[in-house]
Amino acid sequence: MTGDAVKGIGRFSGTLVQALFAALLCGSLAVEAAEVTIGTGSTSGVYYQVGKAICRLVNAGKGEHSIACKSPSTAGSIFNLENVRKGTLQLGVAQSDWQFHALNGTKRFESAGPDKKLRALFSVHGEPFTVVARRDSGITSFDDLKGMRVNIGNPGSGQRATMEIVMQAKGWDKNVFSLANELPASQQSLALCHDRVQAMVYTVGHPNASVAQAAGLCDALIVEVSDPDIDKLVNENPYYAYTEVPGGVYPGNPDPVVTFGVKATVVASADLNDETVYRIVEAVFDNIGDFRKMHPAFGDLDPAHMVADGLSAPLHDGALKYYREKGLK
Repeated sequence: MTGDAVKGIGRFSGTLVQALFAALLCGSLAVEAAEVTIGTGSTSGVYYQVGKAICRLVNAGKGEHSIACKSPSTAGSIFNLENVRKGTLQLGVAQSDWQFHALNGTKRFESAGPDKKLRALFSVHGEPFTVVARRDSGITSFDDLKGMRVNIGNPGSGQRATMEIVMQAKGWDKNVFSLANELPASQQSLALCHDRVQAMVYTVGHPNASVAQAAGLCDALIVEVSDPDIDKLVNENPYYAYTEVPGGVYPGNPDPVVTFGVKATVVASADLNDETVYRIVEAVFDNIGDFRKMHPAFGDLDPAHMVADGLSAPLHDGALKYYREKGLK
């Protein structure tokens, strides 16, 4: 390992031993990375598909600047942002609201403080905050969740963090539910179908396999999330916007349902080498037609919006170089 490499990793630690351990985990960040790992989310979610799609295009690259890309399943947005900061992930997929909070050291990131090295690469699909309920539960509005058995998401996930924000806006805590379950997204649909919970929440792009499973196997419905408390939440936070879960995407749910949402974004640390980021962005945007075909949620992606929407952190210099060359910035 070169002195420059140790020095680069040393930014993340106070001792040589810690620096060497970090090097084993994620390689040098002071030089162009030969291998990158993208933190994603549950295997049933769209974040996992984002990571797989990016890595498929990056791994197809050949020659001097080829990069090996891995995209393991993780706990989601909060986990990814924390580990991009630590240097144990080179990139992560995260909700636009949690990107904002990580950058500014607010909400869940208050104790850690602002992550001034957080950088955005691009945004991807929109993610409505989606409430799914058993039809026999009688739940037809968000307020009907009170007194019910609800899966609020696993700690470390974006869905859990957003649910906590919504609960705070409503003046609720977990005691308003008869049961507040903490299952990950990959397990919640079957829990709903087996009546262990009566509703689940998910901040996710559509169509989504987990929501489709709930709708198709146990006649679940999508619940509207719109009231004066949500109006206030959306109006006070620029990273939120009203949106819809499209109609006709899931069995038994023919009409669009109003809710609010965020954007899925791809982030990295400023310490990740500019050339590495340039090559990753190039792999995606030079092959945007192929990227759109890799999941239905990517079908309408527009590069002009991907480089602007939902990005509260500064653009990484490597990404900005590519965008300027292509006239996107």
